[in-house]
Amino acid sequence: MGGNRKERRAAGKATNGNAKSTGSAFQPSDELDEEGINMILQHPDRSGPKGKTLFELAEERQRELDIANGKTPRYDINKDNTPEGERPFNDDEPMGPLAEGIIYSLTMAVCHLTLDILVYNQYREDVIWAEIFQRAGTALPIFFLLVYLSHVDLPNRFPLLRNLAFFAGAIAAGCYLVHSGNKHGYFYVMKAAPPVATLWVWSTMEMDVQYSALSAAAVLGYTWWNDFTFF
Repeated sequence: MGGNRKERRAAGKATNGNAKSTGSAFQPSDELDEEGINMILQHPDRSGPKGKTLFELAEERQRELDIANGKTPRYDINKDNTPEGERPFNDDEPMGPLAEGIIYSLTMAVCHLTLDILVYNQYREDVIWAEIFQRAGTALPIFFLLVYLSHVDLPNRFPLLRNLAFFAGAIAAGCYLVHSGNKHGYFYVMKAAPPVATLWVWSTMEMDVQYSALSAAAVLGYTWWNDFTFF
């Protein structure tokens, strides 16, 4: 027994000495095997969740609790939850005609203001700021009324007629702007160009892209046929 006890103590001291020298039984190494290299070079998984999301799990759990308590489930993320009698929310049209009329008309007024300044600079005239702001302010309620009436439910029910109306308006505004710039004097152009050009831009933006392209081609054809210039 004594010899065995001494041997055990000697073995214990040797083990403790090795543990103190390295701090751990694990021996560090600067060598990498193939498995370690593959782990380092492995790309993270960005494919998204493989199962249900937390929102879906929470919604299902809430439905189970409502049913267990005898309540009617409140919401279902996979169904239309619009209360009866209310208009459903449309992601394509987050704003109503009133809000769109305000935003669009303000943008058009700024466009009118910018074009007015450009026309003054084109004819080397001193910019009269009071008159420019007054004309933009006068055109603002007209712009608002036009945008509002074109964004209510009735015109949207007839997209073809709506596109044709803007198509005709864009061609008329563009051709008139080119004609007046080549035939009339600078004072007339200074007065007429900003509002007509603003309506031209607005009409082009309201149409579908194919109608916008055709209207631009028509104005270019009118300019070429009459040997007019843009500048």
